[in-house]
Amino acid sequence: MLTVTEIFAGIQGETSFSGLPFVFARLTGCNLRCRYCDTTYAYGSGQKLGINEILSLVTAFGLNRVCITGGEPMIQENTPLLARELLDRGHQVLVETNGAISLSGLDPRAVKIMDVKCPDSGEHENMLWENFRLLTGQDEVKFVISSRQDYAYAKDVLEKYRKETRWSALFSPVFGLLPFDQLAEWILEDALDVRFQLQIHKLVWGPDRKGV
Repeated sequence: MLTVTEIFAGIQGETSFSGLPFVFARLTGCNLRCRYCDTTYAYGSGQKLGINEILSLVTAFGLNRVCITGGEPMIQENTPLLARELLDRGHQVLVETNGAISLSGLDPRAVKIMDVKCPDSGEHENMLWENFRLLTGQDEVKFVISSRQDYAYAKDVLEKYRKETRWSALFSPVFGLLPFDQLAEWILEDALDVRFQLQIHKLVWGPDRKGV
């Protein structure tokens, strides 16, 4: 069983898969409380569903790509099982995680989208840095940036942890807080090898709509 907040079809708004149609399985619960969190409604409640029920709801949309997200999906012990079952059925699977819980149980076929919590999130001290050893070249690391301090922190993490495995780095401005062009200018000034990204689902449907 898993506790599920919502399952819906939408356009992937972030990562290198941005713009592609996905089914999103948003699981309930999170162990962190980031100051800028935009999915606080997934902290609690939700509906308990069996793996087969979730698989049936996901496949009904007719889309191959699935994103398991939250909340924080890795706080539920059956999340790796859900990912494996989806993969075994031929789905491409992304797992979005806050980086504070071990990813060791995930099927290596799943693409890990791991956040690094920067200081302005209020949760940077809770990162589980050992997770970097589990990343491969297919995985992506996201930095949500609120300020110049966060940007400097993200650069330091890149320098320390991106030496051997060339995972993709994603830099996002906090929506409504850091101007888009400011972060883009910092990246260009430093010639950083990172992907600048916006949450395009918020640009399409607005920042407050659920299920997109």
